Amino acid sequence: MKEDFFIKIETWHKPDTGMLENVHKLDEATWKTVDVVAIDIADNSQVDSSDYKEHEDPTIFHSAKTARGPLGPSWKQELVNKTDCPKMCAYKLVTVKFKWWGMQSNMENFIHKQEKRIFTNFHRQLFCWIDKWVELTMEDIRRMEAETQKELEEIRKKGSVRGTKAAEE
Repeated sequence: MKEDFFIKIETWHKPDTGMLENVHKLDEATWKTVDVVAIDIADNSQVDSSDYKEHEDPTIFHSAKTARGPLGPSWKQELVNKTDCPKMCAYKLVTVKFKWWGMQSNMENFIHKQEKRIFTNFHRQLFCWIDKWVELTMEDIRRMEAETQKELEEIRKKGSVRGTKAAEE
């Protein structure tokens, strides 16, 4: 499909709880076409039953190193009121172009749904894995990135396909 298909994901991390509008500074006409989708990592109704893992549930998890969690239903509001606790929101702009007559809307909607699913699951994992990463230095992270890149290259060369598959409709 060459130039008739692409997915672009742009991310801004901001020290807030997700209250900023138009973080990506889109022009007014483009901003009007954007669907803002809020992801709440503690809302288990946003997690497909086939994706749910008890050990990756922020409503159960408690960090031994940071004393964060478990997250209750009003965790975001509680975080707004805390001044001594760091906060971060990942604002993601997902642009999808699937230019194939008769399938464009369905495929673009399907891709957006899968991206939301991937982001939800990933950020739930990230929160529940905090004790594994909270003390890492940038040097540690860069080393891990290099190791992961090398492993992925090996898998691509000789391994089988694995990872998240599309959810059933």
